[in-house]
Amino acid sequence: MKMKSEFKKISIIGLGLIGTSILHAIKAKQIEGVTTFAYDVNSKHRDIVSEMKIATYVCDEIHNAVKEADLVILAVPVGSMKTVAISIASSLKENAIVTDTGSTKSSVINDVNPYIPKSVNFIPSHPLAGTEYSGPQSGFSSLFENRYWLIICNKETDNTKKLAKFFKNFGAIVETVSAEYHDKILAITSHLPHLIAYTIVGTASDLEADLKNDVIKFSASGFRDFTRIAASDPIMWRDVFLNNSEAVLEMLQRFNEDLSDLQKAIRKKQGQKLHSFFSRTRSIRKKIIEAGQI
Repeated sequence: MKMKSEFKKISIIGLGLIGTSILHAIKAKQIEGVTTFAYDVNSKHRDIVSEMKIATYVCDEIHNAVKEADLVILAVPVGSMKTVAISIASSLKENAIVTDTGSTKSSVINDVNPYIPKSVNFIPSHPLAGTEYSGPQSGFSSLFENRYWLIICNKETDNTKKLAKFFKNFGAIVETVSAEYHDKILAITSHLPHLIAYTIVGTASDLEADLKNDVIKFSASGFRDFTRIAASDPIMWRDVFLNNSEAVLEMLQRFNEDLSDLQKAIRKKQGQKLHSFFSRTRSIRKKIIEAGQI
């Protein structure tokens, strides 16, 4: 079944997991009458996307990728948003919509807004979807199905509704939130878990050689899950922690307090306290499954 889009010319800047998944989704959902323009600063990524034939045009210059677009999607690391915004500002078409897929929102708004012409609409957004893989060959069309795509705004407008309708074509569940609320929620649901995973795997890598080898050899499912998360794109996550530091540090402080409390319970053999804590946290997993977010 073919779908319709009010955006006829769409530009994807950044051809990693998210950018290529958007291109795959547009093609797989057979969205009618859409022309796509793709660009990445990495020429190898552009070559790969050209070979995959998932974009109408793969451009060698960022100017050519955005100049005709009704919708421009910035799918680059949050640390690169400012550079990209400066690069495209003079080429954007009047009344175009620019959005992004970054995992931090306050920083992206601060980095992008000053450079977007007043005749262009900047509406930040963030798909809560991803894998530990990166690069143009990691994308796939179903990445956004039944996943939340958050649009950052204080009130709905015709343009936010138009953008929400477009994201729903991918099977995404769209909601609107403020930038501050987004950054705090993502700090606990995404950023802190990645920080913990990187730390645990880093601790394992610092063990004595024999012990480290056996950790790898005898890895149980819990450690394997941590290594999967810790295999995520290091550039992206470096930028996330640098650009959402305030919210991450707040959640990290809360986590450290809870961890210290558990440490005392283990030391004092407080079995009932441990059982109550683990029972409470187990219910969170059940609620996530019930919400269909597994």
